[in-house]
Amino acid sequence: MGGSDGLTRMKVTVRRDGAGFRHAVQMRDHEMVVDEPHDAGGQDVGASPQELLAASLASCTAITMEMYAARKGWEIGHVEVDVSYSAAERGCPTKFELVTRLPDDLPEDQVERLRAIATKCPVHRALEGEVMFLERVERVHMAA
Repeated sequence: MGGSDGLTRMKVTVRRDGAGFRHAVQMRDHEMVVDEPHDAGGQDVGASPQELLAASLASCTAITMEMYAARKGWEIGHVEVDVSYSAAERGCPTKFELVTRLPDDLPEDQVERLRAIATKCPVHRALEGEVMFLERVERVHMAA
């Protein structure tokens, strides 16, 4: 999805889907459900937005390493990335902890290169870079 300025634009639409906090998420030809857990007042029928943020970082990290390895002709086997994070509190940044698991027989030089490449995934760069929000509210008549 290229924009007129040459940048890739991602578009996601979220619509309330019934009662509570359940929302249908539409991106390209894909749809998923997002909700909050029971203890936050949701029905827990989908991942929470915070879990999706962690999932975006984990999957982008894994895919970036796998794409790099494929371009290099490396067979790296099983890749697993765990992400956990603590949301920002006043005066403290959001802290992400990433644990990447690679096969123990992978050569050390490949492991080090993959570690460096992992930080270049687009989600990692977006989270660590400067972020700007252009926000507006549009009032529309919603069909019953």
